[in-house]
Amino acid sequence: MESLKKDFVLDAKGLACPMPIVKTKKAINNLEAGQVLEVQATDKGSKADIKAWAESTGHQYLGTIEEGEVLKHYLRKSTSEEAIERKHPNVINNEELEKKLESTDHVILLDVRETAEYAFNHIPNALSIPLGELEDRLNELNKEDEIIVVCRTGNCSDLAAQKLAEKGFDKVINVVPGISQWSGKTTGINN
Repeated sequence: MESLKKDFVLDAKGLACPMPIVKTKKAINNLEAGQVLEVQATDKGSKADIKAWAESTGHQYLGTIEEGEVLKHYLRKSTSEEAIERKHPNVINNEELEKKLESTDHVILLDVRETAEYAFNHIPNALSIPLGELEDRLNELNKEDEIIVVCRTGNCSDLAAQKLAEKGFDKVINVVPGISQWSGKTTGINN
């Protein structure tokens, strides 16, 4: 296959979520509107993450080409009028999450990190659905439930919360800053 025209190539190989998104955000800020960015990544979750990020910021996700282990994601930078990064409006911090988990049984805690991250360390009773699988596993969630979404930093969970809201889930809350700053109980392989 012939190489696609791109204006800049970003090497995000070997990086795990959220780093491919963080680097993509910085790289796209340095492009002119209409230019194309190729992001090279090896993290399988980056396929869904980069597409969701592009949709949430107004940049155009053109597609992904797989070449062996490398995923080449293509994004077109939008104009400033197009690119307004949406953030999910309902947010709580870790302390509020801990209080909510202690006070009620009727809440679904959805962990959207990759399976390996979840396996080693997660909040007890959290449901694991990695961001890349969310669209295909919506049937595991009930639109009537309050769903609190958590990831490592609050970025991927923000994308997941937006996706759920778009699909008709109206009781969705994002946790910021997420597991990286969580001081409550955790469980996992080593616990």
